[in-house]
This record gives sequence, C-alpha cells and structure tokens, in this order.
Amino acid sequence: MAALAPAGVGEVPRWRRDGRVGVRGRDEETRLGATELGQGLGERATLVQFSSAFCAPCRATRRVLAQVAGMVPGVAHVEIDAEQRLELVRALGILKTPTVLVLDADGRIVRRATGQPRRADVIAALGEAV
Repeated sequence: MAALAPAGVGEVPRWRRDGRVGVRGRDEETRLGATELGQGLGERATLVQFSSAFCAPCRATRRVLAQVAGMVPGVAHVEIDAEQRLELVRALGILKTPTVLVLDADGRIVRRATGQPRRADVIAALGEAV
C-alpha cells in the first residue's frame, strides 16, 4: 500500500478555496456526508482531517481541530485514516497528511489546507462555512 507523505513540520498551511473539486475526472460539485465520513456532519460546519499513523503534525492538528470544534457551536471534527480510505483520498486529490477540509452544513468543501494549521487560521476558514 502506498503511504502518503506527511507535510513538513513547521510548514504553513495554505488555505485554498475548493467549492468545486473534480472527482475521478468529472467536474462536479462534491459533497461529503455520513457515508463518506463515517459519521454525520456538524450542524453548521465540519472539519475533516486526513491523517496517517506515522505523521507527527497530524497529532498536533487533531488537538487544534478538536479545540476549535469544542469552542464553536455546531462544528464537528472528523479524522480519517488516509491509508484506510485510499478511494476517498484519491477521489479528493489528497496528497499529504495532514490535510484539512472545511465543509459547510451541506457537506460542500469550502476550504482546504495541508500542513499543521494554527487555531486562528482554522477559525477564519470556518467563517466561510458558517
């Protein structure tokens, strides 16, 4: 099984707008839901983290996203093991761990970043989803 390369330690995430994401070559709007995530969406937004077992920045990202989800009502945090969900990783074009997707209440991807995010940046990115 191919492993994902972890993002560099200290790498500053670059948040991108991803309202439209190509899925397996099709240019269509992608929505993620309970089927893809393994649990339901947050009432207002969902922070989806793609991680791998050997990724040290993933542990720090997990803490940051859990803190933000705990601070902002209606926001859920979902962590996905990238190596266990390769079909989803490929469909979404995830190339590094950690990768964080910010979903709106309908499951649309509104922002994406790779690397360990800062809490303030996550909160700012959530502003577009809620």
